[in-house]
Amino acid sequence: MEATVLEARKLRPELIQRIEAMDDESLLLLHRLLPRLEKERLWRELSADAEADRRSGKLDRLPDIIREARAELRKG
Repeated sequence: MEATVLEARKLRPELIQRIEAMDDESLLLLHRLLPRLEKERLWRELSADAEADRRSGKLDRLPDIIREARAELRKG
């Protein structure tokens, strides 16, 4: 992980320079791409957390909980 942090520190100034040199069209494209990258990163984190929960047994009762909640909603 330390190597990744060092590389990011080296990469950040270069990226900033490249962004500052972009024309308007390229900058708008980057602006549209950044939320997609963030969404993918968050999805990977969420998936990893869900897998850890599944392995630890936290999700074993989920089908029962959903069934009970649906039954309660039908009553009300």
